[in-house]
This record gives sequence, structure tokens and C-alpha cells, in this order.
Amino acid sequence: MRKSPVVVFAVVAAVATACSGGSSTETTTAASSGAAASSSENGAPVATTAPQKPCGADYLGTFSQREKLAQLLTVGITGADDASNVVTTEQVGGIFVGSWTDPGLLDRAQLDAVKALAKAPLMVTIDEEGGRVSRASAVIGEAPSARVVARTQTPEQYYQNTLTRSKALKDLGITVDFAPDTDVSSQPDNSVIGDRSYSDDPQVVTEYADAYIRASNEVGLGSVIKHFPGHGSGSGDSHTGAVRTPPIDELKNKDLIPFRNLVNSGAAVMVGHLDVPGLTEPDTPASISPAVMSLLREGTGYGAAPFNGPIFTDDLGGMAAITDRMTIAEAVEAALVAGADNALWITTDAVPQVLDRLEQSVSSGKLPADRVDASVLRMARYKGVALGC
Repeated sequence: MRKSPVVVFAVVAAVATACSGGSSTETTTAASSGAAASSSENGAPVATTAPQKPCGADYLGTFSQREKLAQLLTVGITGADDASNVVTTEQVGGIFVGSWTDPGLLDRAQLDAVKALAKAPLMVTIDEEGGRVSRASAVIGEAPSARVVARTQTPEQYYQNTLTRSKALKDLGITVDFAPDTDVSSQPDNSVIGDRSYSDDPQVVTEYADAYIRASNEVGLGSVIKHFPGHGSGSGDSHTGAVRTPPIDELKNKDLIPFRNLVNSGAAVMVGHLDVPGLTEPDTPASISPAVMSLLREGTGYGAAPFNGPIFTDDLGGMAAITDRMTIAEAVEAALVAGADNALWITTDAVPQVLDRLEQSVSSGKLPADRVDASVLRMARYKGVALGC
């Protein structure tokens, strides 16, 4: 399978940084650099190495600790006023356009006005898979479900069609599409995954998801493969309750294959609220499980390359697989402590409470500050920020 280069959505803001990528043999004299000079035995000045900042230090320095944490949140908004308020007051890293969002927000001028309020590039995210999971069909037109696509289009035709739709989303001001769904499933069409899956054959899923990602990459729209480590054979719907998957050893032979194949495609990864026997601890779904995050990051546990792109959670605020177990503030903290880079949920009202809790978590050492910094930089790269390293 052809792999795509990592290409994410266009740079919205350039950030000048000094990085530590230079050679250790590079030198400069004190006269030219202002650095303190030492002398040799004959009194001649000796070249010294100029001090350099860690990569991304200047970018990180533009945020307070609370603002760094806010960069790791993506929240659903009801419309332009709601979006403007949460960006202005808390500087969240992303907003999510859902089925409940005022459709008038899907307008370049309105979204540009919201983006202008952000200190750093703002992600504008959406679920636009086609079929029954479509939030922009009224604006960009309808598209068939993944299952219908795999039965009626070649991967090349799908790639071309996705180019058109991805460009249309980007032209509206959308920067990230939470698609494609890379679950492997033979469930009935109207079940929780069902026709959102291209096929029950992991190679077919890989082929069509790859076409989707390549098209998104080409136009500069962020893509996200989901729901790691595989929802396609789950026992139920995480919107309504806990979901149990087959044991991890079975997932490795089927459900995890598309993720293994696409881990370096340039797409981010969304982790689902899935109880996975042999991997997750009891009552700890994948989205808040350190074991699952390690599996994805390291790759060795399922035969994949390491993943250093962004890890998103599935919705933490409107799905009973999480909300039956904990509050939104507890869930967001648990997800970030486990190793996720970005916590997603569907309302803005709890953002101050969530950030209060996260600040306390950093102060106590439960959520390491260097982990926060790493996630902020990972999200910045995905957004296209020029870190220079």
C-alpha cells in the first residue's frame, strides 16, 4: 500500500522558534555573538558554542499553564456566540461542529471571525464521514456511507470524490474531519458502526481509508482514523453504555490491521470508549487507559510502527460508556493522564471547571508538566504551526 506524506491543514499562523537541531560543532566568536569568550594560552579568543533553546520553547512561552491545558481541549459549540466566548475566555485549542450547532456557522466569514480570537491556530472540527454521519451535507452535498462506497466505487474514484469534498470542507473553514472510520465490521447497516465501516475485510478498510486520508492530506484538511483499537466487533453502542470488544489477541488479527497499516499516513487517531479484555483494566475504557495509549504510541504490541501524531479521545461528555462512570472533569483528567493529547466533548459549560481540575493535576504532579508541553507541541505540528524543528 502506498503511504502518504504527513501533510496537515494549512498554516494559519507562523511561529518563530529557536530549536536545538543545529550541529554541536557550530561555533561563533564572542565578538560576533555577544557570548562570553575564553582565551587560549597566547591570549587569542577561543570559539564558543552559542546557547540554544529547546525546540518549541518560544511557542510554549506564548501560553500560560492554563492556556497550554486549554490547547488540549476540543469542545462542541452551539453557534458563533458560544464559540467566540469559549475561545476568548479560555483559548481552547479546538471547537467541534455537531448536529446541534447552528448551521449558519458553516460559513467562512463566521468561522474566520472566531479563529481571529485565538492566540494559536484554532482547530475547527466536524464529523463528516458521509452516509448517516454527515454534518455538512446541506452545504457540500450528500455522500454515500463507507460501506456503499466500497461496493460501488474503486479506491481511485473514492480518492477523487474525497478530494472534492475535502476541499469544500476546507473552503468553509473546517480544519479537521473526524474521519475516516477504520473499524472493521460486518454489523447490520443501522448498528452503531454498521455501514460506517467500509468492510469486514481489514485490507479493504485499509485501501479505502488510505484513499480518504491521501485526499485530505492533499488539500490540507486534517483527518482522524477511529475508533482505536477497534469498535467494529464491539458488544454494543458506547453512546448508551459500556462496550466490550473481543480480546486484544483477536483484535490484533483483524480490527487492528488498518490502524497498523495507516499509523504513518498523516492522520491523527481517535481512541474509543471500549473495554478490551487482556488490555484495559476493569472499568477503564480505552479512551482513559494508559495501556491503550502505550500500545498506540509504541506500536510493538500489535506489530506497528510507533505513533507520534495526536491522540484524540472520542466524546467524553455525551456517551454513557464514560458518563455512567465519571464526571466530565474526571474523564478529561483521566484521558490526559493516560496519554491522550486532546480531549473532546460536546458542550462548553464545563470548560472552566475542567481547566481548574487540570491545573490542580499539574500542580500535584499527577499530570506531568512536560507531558502537557509535549502534547501542546504535538497538536501544534498537526495544526501546521511552523516550529522550525
